[in-house]
Amino acid sequence: MRAVGSAPFLRYVAGVDLRFSDADRAFRDQARAWLAENVPSPALPSGDTDEGFAAHRTFEKHLFDEGWAVVSWPENYGGRGASLTQWLIFEEEYWRAGGPSRVAQNGIFLLAPALFHYGTDDQKERLLAPMARADVVWAQAWSEPGAGSDLAAVKSWAERDDEAGGWRLFGQKTWCTRAAWCDRVFGLFRTDRSASRHAGLTYFMCDVHQPGVRIQPFARLDGDMGFAEVFFDGAFVPDADILGDVGQGWSVAMATTSSERGLSLRSPGRFLAAADRLADLWRERRNTADPALVHDVSSALIDAAAYRWHTYATAARMASGDAIGAEASLSKLFWSQMDLHITETAMKLLGEDADLDTGWGKAFQFALAGPIYAGTNEIQRNIIGRRVLGLPREKRR
Repeated sequence: MRAVGSAPFLRYVAGVDLRFSDADRAFRDQARAWLAENVPSPALPSGDTDEGFAAHRTFEKHLFDEGWAVVSWPENYGGRGASLTQWLIFEEEYWRAGGPSRVAQNGIFLLAPALFHYGTDDQKERLLAPMARADVVWAQAWSEPGAGSDLAAVKSWAERDDEAGGWRLFGQKTWCTRAAWCDRVFGLFRTDRSASRHAGLTYFMCDVHQPGVRIQPFARLDGDMGFAEVFFDGAFVPDADILGDVGQGWSVAMATTSSERGLSLRSPGRFLAAADRLADLWRERRNTADPALVHDVSSALIDAAAYRWHTYATAARMASGDAIGAEASLSKLFWSQMDLHITETAMKLLGEDADLDTGWGKAFQFALAGPIYAGTNEIQRNIIGRRVLGLPREKRR
């Protein structure tokens, strides 16, 4: 196993100094010690089942109460005020210790960055700490049956209710992760149905425990109820739960998608741990496995390390005031393909012993969705081509 952080540190990536400070190393030691004592053993059931979701939620409350749920947040919202580098260090230690997936992730990794940037003081005070403690669990209501990864093509809409001081939501969202157990959703709705594409969209945060919201879970390939459709028929959202300005939802959504595709949703620690497990599996199976698979295992280790240092460099740039922007699509493309490569290689190593209902089998099935969620990789390639490389749009004949 790799002893993360113990070898001589990589010094520079793209001109960015990536040497860890004494404070960073002390932070790593503290996190590692706490996780060694507190990560559940045996592992929790799947968070996409009734039993597993409840168990994960209980653990995340403990994580928050001990100050480890959102280490990079300000202390008044339950964080430690840690740097982005220290957050990445914590993520490495968390996954290295076998920490369970986070059922609060849609809130803390996707909604929260937008809240910090666009939210009012009242919204931050009301929403952030309950989100981090998993007292209020959020789902992302982005995709629609007729829109897919084209977020600007959403058709769901909102109508003004002046008497009530807010808006009524209508329409249908799908592929909403863990919406079966969520308390609230965030998503884009058209407040100007005559506007085209990116215009006329507003970012709403909606309580699902009210009339006018119906949630219909559906099973993944592995049978777990990891997704749901959400139907809106007049659900009410007060003005106080609009994030940003009316009609400016696209700008707010871009803050969310940058986090989803770039730095926060899939931290390097997840893949470093998976690549190390893959290397362990190779050692167990090397006498019976196809010798050529050693190249796949080696490339998985190299890719995970490359993604690690690229992300540290990105965090250092962000700390100096740079924004990720369209470059987030490069990260999303890379980690989704890496995840699939790691799990496919594991299934090949297991051969006839591969079981879709356990461990690597479930990871492989989930990785199959990686090139689709958070914006399909086809869409990401278009974004990279046009907005990162500056390539012209294809002329239609």
